[in-house]
Parts: sequence; C-alpha cells; structure tokens
Amino acid sequence: MSDPQTPLLVRVARKHTEALDICSLDLVAEPGHTLPAFSAGAHIDVALPNGLVRQYSLCNPPGETGRYQIAVLRDAASRGGSQAVHDAVTEGSTLRISAPKNHFPLATEASHHLLLAGGIGITPLLAMAERLTSQGECFELHHCTRSRERTPFVSRIAASPFARHVHHHHDDGDAGQRLDLAGTLARAPQGTHLYVCGPTGFMDAVLAAGRAAGWSEERLHREYFAAAPVDHANDGSFELEIASSGRVIPVRADQSALAALLAAGLDIPMSCEQGVCGTCLTGVKAGTPDHRDQYLTPEERAANNQFLPCCSRASSARLVLDL
Repeated sequence: MSDPQTPLLVRVARKHTEALDICSLDLVAEPGHTLPAFSAGAHIDVALPNGLVRQYSLCNPPGETGRYQIAVLRDAASRGGSQAVHDAVTEGSTLRISAPKNHFPLATEASHHLLLAGGIGITPLLAMAERLTSQGECFELHHCTRSRERTPFVSRIAASPFARHVHHHHDDGDAGQRLDLAGTLARAPQGTHLYVCGPTGFMDAVLAAGRAAGWSEERLHREYFAAAPVDHANDGSFELEIASSGRVIPVRADQSALAALLAAGLDIPMSCEQGVCGTCLTGVKAGTPDHRDQYLTPEERAANNQFLPCCSRASSARLVLDL
C-alpha cells in the first residue's frame, strides 16, 4: 500500500482532446509504484513540468485500479497550470502526483443525488455518476456548458449505462434546453443531496438558489476549482500566537498567514494556496478570522474555530492557533 505522504511516479499513457480547449490524461503507475484506490469526488495533486502543483479531480470509474484519469481546461486566466498540461505534458511524460484525497464525497445517507456541473466541473461528478450507477442508486446529472463543442465526455456519457440520467444545457442553445434551476430544485425528491462543481459564479448561483429554496447546508456539497478574486487593498498586519508555545508570529500586510508560519519554521500542510482544497485548515482557539476561502461552509465560518491560512486573514489583532 502506498504511503499517502509519498509522491507517486506516473506516466501519461494517453493524452486526448475531449472538447475545445479540454484535454484528458490517462495516468498509469511507473514500475515500483502502485495507484491507491480512490472514491468518487477525489482529487490528486499533480507536480507539473513548470514547477507548479495543481489539484485535478479524478474522472474515471472509481473501481478502476490500473489508471487515473484527469481532464484539464486551458484557461487563459490561470496561473500557468492548465497551460503546462496542454503545452508541456505529452504522452510518455512522467509526473509526480499525490495519493488521492477526497473533500467532496458522496453522502451515504442520501436517498437521491442531484449532480450539477458547469463546464470542466463535470470531472468529479462524472466519477460520482459512475459510482452511483454501479451501486444502483438514484441520481440525475445536469451539465451546463457554453456550447456543444466545449462539452467534454459527450461520447463517453452517450455510451454509458447512465446516459438517460444526464441532461446537457448549452448557453448557445434554444431557451427550452436551458437549465431550470428553480424547477430542478423544486422537483427533487425528499432526501436529495445536491453536488455542484464548476466556475465560481455558477456554483455561487446554485448554492444561493438551494439555500433560498430551504435546502440545509448538510445537503449542499461543493467543490471549487479556483478561489474568487479578493481585494487586498485594505489588508493590514496582524499576529498569530501558537497556543502550544505562546510564540507570537507577525504577519505583514503583504504576506499570507501561511507564508508567515512557514517562514517561522512551522510545518503546515499545504497544496492549492487558494483556499480551495482545505489542506492547510488550522484550528483557531481565540480571535476572529477574516474568512476568504471557498472551502468552509457558512456555519463553519460563523463558528470561527478554524481558518485557511493560505488565503484568510484576521479581523482581530491576533489569532491564537491550535498548533
């Protein structure tokens, strides 16, 4: 069994164009390495040739043991990760990846599952559809994209045993095929859990509609791919106190809390550095965080007993951390 902390060496066995500006990679283990099992909704960290580390959801059936599949959208606004996948990674390339992690699992207590995908956000939901089908569970999947040519995995879905549960919605299509979000939520059977992944605006709209319709946070599940833009113009300095030692670490106005902790020699797990993946989640024993992440639920933010130091700051002069 692979140690989840030990990087895995994989080879790109296949690179395939799935849609306009979207490619998929099939990753297989190099000799001496094995691919750990994964659950639907899981992602892996991928160390790219340009030195960046990015998180990508696994989209192949979770029961498969011989490969991992990821799919990546070329994003002109990205920080270089998608460009590296599209331009620098080829069939035969070797990459280092993490073992799978899952912050977006299926709810075992749900009697019905409503999967809502925007664009490349289909990737974790595709693995969920595969898993739910294999388990004989009830679900429906709605995939919203800009156009047919920008819709990945159309052929795979059409040939799948769950094709009848999938609905495609294109921005450039006629009004009749657009997603009726309010109606879809209203028609969901009692006990339905909702899962959403895609662009931030799409996800925020879905979650807001769910809350407005009375859905509890326990039934709303999300996976963000990127953080929302944050205005740093009014950022100020603050202090972090380490509860176990009493040590106080200053955080400059132009510095993240995570950077200050790392510079002070503390070993803080980290991955996305955007407040999306939850890897650096840290307990807060006193003080009030200024939450700027996309990971915590509104209830978790209101509790103010944890924060993501990679992006969040402090509303109070000092935070006492459970470290």
